[in-house]
Amino acid sequence: MRHKQKRDSTPGGGSQRQLRVGELVRHAIAEMLTRGDVHDPVIEGHLITVPEVRMTPDLRLATIYIMPLAGRDADEVVAAFERNKKYFRGEIAHRVNLKFAPDIRFRVDERFGEAERIDKLLRSPQVKRDLTKDESGDE
Repeated sequence: MRHKQKRDSTPGGGSQRQLRVGELVRHAIAEMLTRGDVHDPVIEGHLITVPEVRMTPDLRLATIYIMPLAGRDADEVVAAFERNKKYFRGEIAHRVNLKFAPDIRFRVDERFGEAERIDKLLRSPQVKRDLTKDESGDE
């Protein structure tokens, strides 16, 4: 009797293969941006990081998370990436050795904003007051 393997057992959210291919795609996109291979005025006018690429288990869809420096014009930058989606997909097909070129979609990486929001909460007077109260043993 065959047992199905659990796919999302790794902490990063995917199998080793998904993580490896996602990292290859991320490097390919980052290299294109570094070299200035994408000729779009919006993309050329921003410093853009690609912190993560998530692949579906069948490796047919890549969700590419991007973040312009300081989150500036994030929606405009995503729109520029969407306009150049065909070019990116073709380049990924050439640079990453896969059976099929994955469909790609672009999303703004919200983790930086979320981390900043949590940091502000932790520094707020209410939280500091509660932490001070706990440390002194008051209840």
